[in-house]
Amino acid sequence: MPKLTVTVITRNEAANIEAALQSAAWADEIVVIDSESTDDTVTRARQFTNRVEVRPWPGYSAQKNYAASIASHDWILSLDADERITAPLADEIRSLLAGEPPHRGYRMPRISHYLGRWIRGTDWYPDYQLRLYDRRAGSWNGRRVHESVALNGEPGLLRHDLQHFPYRNISDHLATIDRYTTLAAEQMQAEGRVPSALGVAMHPPFAFLRNYLLRGGFRNGSAGLVVSALNSYYVFLKLAKAWERSGVDRH
Repeated sequence: MPKLTVTVITRNEAANIEAALQSAAWADEIVVIDSESTDDTVTRARQFTNRVEVRPWPGYSAQKNYAASIASHDWILSLDADERITAPLADEIRSLLAGEPPHRGYRMPRISHYLGRWIRGTDWYPDYQLRLYDRRAGSWNGRRVHESVALNGEPGLLRHDLQHFPYRNISDHLATIDRYTTLAAEQMQAEGRVPSALGVAMHPPFAFLRNYLLRGGFRNGSAGLVVSALNSYYVFLKLAKAWERSGVDRH
């Protein structure tokens, strides 16, 4: 029966870390890698595990791969500090690991809580995440943002939701969009992808229609409208920053 290590990377997550680690208390081991927090994230994390290490920030994928590399067990559940493992999801994972899992990794649906409600629809749900994996068959792919596990083989699918509490408010959401779109633009530049002015103009409205109409954002009331609009803004800002970085003629 495989044992499980839950890994969490942190920086200034004092507001979130206790709830995240409490939701993982059933695992065989918890490993926390902190990126030199200036709040009391580390002190709070050490209430739940003695496997807490502080090291400089090397990037999302590198930090997550390091956390997996020092785990005591090969099966890894990678958890972000703003996420929670629900009791049904924990039971599903325990049941899976009670025998020999048929797949080397598993995706799970993730549901986000935003503006006072759970968002079901838009690009945010079901937002499948490959978080449970055998480190001998997978690792994080090195992307600057929206990193994911590259798995040797087809992943399985879990039924129960991973909960996500991504933003405190709209201002926090906008600050994160600004930070992540810079990383996304850098990734596009590294891959040699240069958006056209037409693409910068056309992709955002299509993103809004996809989120709000095709993927049911309208069913989530005003929160669904805000999510759809800001997802569209994310697309615009990512493309605009990539276009700016490309150095193309701007006249």
